[in-house]
Amino acid sequence: MSKLSIWLTPLWLLAVGVTLGALVLVILWAVLWLVHRPTAAAMLEGVREGVLQPISYVLIALVALAILASPAMPLQRMLNSLGRLPVIAKLTGGVAVGDQPFKITVPPRSSDISIPVSFRSDELQGYSLESEQDIAVNVEPKKGFIDPLIQVEGGQTYRWKPGGSLPRNFDGPIEQLYVTNESDLPTVVQGVFQTDVEMPQVRQIPITALGVIALYGLYFLIRLLAPKLSVIATATAKEAMSQPIYLLLLIIGVVALVAYIYIPYNTFGEDVKMLKTSGMTTIKVLAILVALWTASMSVAEEIDGRTALTVLSKPVGRRQFILGKYLGILWPIVLLFIVLGVVFLFTVSYKVVYDARESAKTAPIWQACYVEVIRIVPGLILAFFEAAILAAISVAVSTRLSMLPNLVLCGSIYVLGHLAALIVKSSVGEIVFVRFVGRLIAIVLPVLDHFEIEGAIAGSSVVPNSYLLTALVYTILYCTAAMLVALILFEDRDLA
Repeated sequence: MSKLSIWLTPLWLLAVGVTLGALVLVILWAVLWLVHRPTAAAMLEGVREGVLQPISYVLIALVALAILASPAMPLQRMLNSLGRLPVIAKLTGGVAVGDQPFKITVPPRSSDISIPVSFRSDELQGYSLESEQDIAVNVEPKKGFIDPLIQVEGGQTYRWKPGGSLPRNFDGPIEQLYVTNESDLPTVVQGVFQTDVEMPQVRQIPITALGVIALYGLYFLIRLLAPKLSVIATATAKEAMSQPIYLLLLIIGVVALVAYIYIPYNTFGEDVKMLKTSGMTTIKVLAILVALWTASMSVAEEIDGRTALTVLSKPVGRRQFILGKYLGILWPIVLLFIVLGVVFLFTVSYKVVYDARESAKTAPIWQACYVEVIRIVPGLILAFFEAAILAAISVAVSTRLSMLPNLVLCGSIYVLGHLAALIVKSSVGEIVFVRFVGRLIAIVLPVLDHFEIEGAIAGSSVVPNSYLLTALVYTILYCTAAMLVALILFEDRDLA
């Protein structure tokens, strides 16, 4: 496999997931076109006029990558593994991988008692066999104890794991096992065969596809349930994305992420960790800048410039105005995370190969690039949560203060949100007053330190899904509280 294929394969798998999600969306839209053409036309117009248009361009680029790179990629292995996943196998009527336990009683002095199984030997991740009496296990009848494939001693467990001292014993697809018991007593034979797909990395393909579908579905669901709010959000997002500073921050982010590949960190082989830390911090800071700047521009300046009064003179309530503004701020942040996130995944994957070449090491396998790429995704998700919280705070502050005080106040909240937990845990936190202030800050202000896991991710730690779920719940609750404060502050604001 060429060096290009090594670092490009993880991104190709991501692109395949995006392609699958895009294909489902196109099929759903085609069905809607046949059923109700005006609605289908309105959805297509919604893609063209809002933030989904640039997002769709990114998706099209990834779809092109998935198609053009397929001849150089393990396409057949990917398809075979994808079809064996439990969810897809259930939909297609195929056989899925997973644990296959069995338990059977074998009579005394019996030969070739059949045990139905179904697995591929190259998918075995381990298996164990137990019996009360000595037994012989074969994949062909009439072998018995003459030429046993596996001989299990009574009361002992025969256990195989990859890389262990015992041989795998099986080769090719296995559909039946034949057990022979030559003792004078019956025996209970039980065991389990643990299988996984040949390419476990394909498990991320359905997740990526669902993410694409969920993003578009959420956008159109908001348009359907809250059309007035959606109009304000669309106008705010288009205005934010048309600002030169937004494009400038995107360019700075792309240039910085690419430059991190070639910066000599002098870390004695740990340059990939430094790149992951630097990249996640860069994306998060740029997203927060976009959030604070857009909130100040779209809320504070519209109030000061009497534009908000014009908008509210139409059948639009103050609540719809504030919530629409907040949603319109989130969409450009989503676009920024998608663009810079994709670039970041490319740079991390390439950095693994680049470092091996610069250090004159053996070229890594593509699975090593995949591991590094997949570990940074939770960090990007948590960074988005943090940006969403600061955007909500900035909207609330913008209802009363102009741009400069808003930037200063939100910047202070960002610093305190990261320091509060540290102050309480440090030796200074043993002082009663300091501990009280630290806990007060942690209650009133967001504890942004919960989203600061760059070091853990760079250190190859796996972020559990439960942590992401807890962070999501915390983000939703705090954003809801910030929006309530924003509504209260804006409710009696004099706009004249």
